[in-house]
Amino acid sequence: MRQLRTLLSTLLLTTAAPAMAASSLPSGAWDSYRASFLDASGRIVDTGNHGISHSEGQGYGLLLAVMADDPANFDRIWSFTRTQLLIRDDGLAAWRWTPDAEPPVTDLNDASDGDILIALALARGGATWQRADLTQAARTLAEAIGSRLLFAHDGQTLLRPGVSGFDRGERPDGPVVNLSYWVFEAFGELAALAPSYDWSGVGASGRHLLANLLQDRPLPPEWLSVARQPKPAAGFPDEFGYNALRLPLYLLRANQGDADLLRKLAAGMSDENGNLRIVDLASGATKETLTDPGYRILPAAIACALDGTPVPEELRRFAPTLYYPSTLHLLALDALNETHPECLR
Repeated sequence: MRQLRTLLSTLLLTTAAPAMAASSLPSGAWDSYRASFLDASGRIVDTGNHGISHSEGQGYGLLLAVMADDPANFDRIWSFTRTQLLIRDDGLAAWRWTPDAEPPVTDLNDASDGDILIALALARGGATWQRADLTQAARTLAEAIGSRLLFAHDGQTLLRPGVSGFDRGERPDGPVVNLSYWVFEAFGELAALAPSYDWSGVGASGRHLLANLLQDRPLPPEWLSVARQPKPAAGFPDEFGYNALRLPLYLLRANQGDADLLRKLAAGMSDENGNLRIVDLASGATKETLTDPGYRILPAAIACALDGTPVPEELRRFAPTLYYPSTLHLLALDALNETHPECLR
């Protein structure tokens, strides 16, 4: 199914693509999610982060609306995203929007994961609903990502976390990257939209960096200096944190044969009870233990996808909690439904 989505996005660049099937999410899950996190203006509310909105959340909301086959709410989310965040002069999205602030955009810098998620959702919405306007918007954003956020370094194509603040010359240990911003499933579709950029190279570089890090460590740091030998970036905690929890999910969703990486990540990030850990990598100590079902489903999904271990029944059901784990939960359920439906039976 994931490969079919990529093909549909490619075909829509030259011809009309047939509509895709109905929702890939559990019955009622999208209704519960949007009742909890989507407000009337079209913004996805981060309920665990003072009610702000951000480009990442808008991208996730758009992507989930495509999965739910809900063009009306997709348009609502897209309207907010287009008018409130896509206000930079380079075609990328400002990353943070704060209610009650004036102006509400409180950080105009972009975040490349948000940009990629929005572009991916636009591409899939265009393919699913045969809408050239969405495909053109996806193409425009993909071109901006390719020209502003991909860069060559040490024989590899890498991804900036944002346009400003991470390059050599902007910080002593630059360039700095964040592997959790590599949305691996997106790169094939972005390549169809903006083929002049090295999308396959950036996907390969992310896997290469991750594999090298996991040779010496049980888990990768979130913020990584690649100026010389990759090491934790100065000024950031040397930890496997909340952003990094997405890494195995993104690899699982890409469905490109990353079994070794998935096994290592699942082993390092979870405890004996299947809970996730925020880890101080310098000491190996667990800083936080995360028990929300939206976190616990990640190692469970990997165990089922790789080894056939049944996903616990309580994790197959969805009930919203906070924005972030709830989002991860739906993305994991969608991935299993498409590539390992036996895991949800």
